[in-house]
Amino acid sequence: MDAKIGQFFDSVGAFFSGGDKIPWSDGDVIAGCEREVRESTDAGSEELKKECLMRLSWALVHSRQPEDVQRGIAMLEASLANSAPPLEDREKLYLLAVGCYRSGDYSKSRQLVDRCIEMQPDWRQALVLKKTIEDKITKDGVIGIGITASAVGAVGLIAGGIVAALARKK
Repeated sequence: MDAKIGQFFDSVGAFFSGGDKIPWSDGDVIAGCEREVRESTDAGSEELKKECLMRLSWALVHSRQPEDVQRGIAMLEASLANSAPPLEDREKLYLLAVGCYRSGDYSKSRQLVDRCIEMQPDWRQALVLKKTIEDKITKDGVIGIGITASAVGAVGLIAGGIVAALARKK
């Protein structure tokens, strides 16, 4: 019984905290990836530079800082303009979907992750991201309904008070 109560409170806490299963990165990881990109540019290997840019894109879209996420989105959108093998595009689309999710653009994120799933229907990461996006949309809808119901209730309470006050005066 205690375990079920604990699970209930954990699920309620996760609901309101917005917890998801997508990892985060921090400034140290981003700085390390930026250093790798600079070093790969100096080395002259185009393939190594592409790998380092992908790691940097990953770190940026997984950042807690909105400006980093936006920078990662811009990098990925620019790199998608260049033709690449489908597997590479799939990875970029997935990271772009993560960036859109992190920046709050859930509809675009869902469209991008759906494209990933079209390319590889059993891709576990994309399926988990899709469920995370759908859960977030559902949660935001429930909270929106709650706010709307509270506002309607408050207006009704105020209107009822005014009507009661006017009835007493007569």
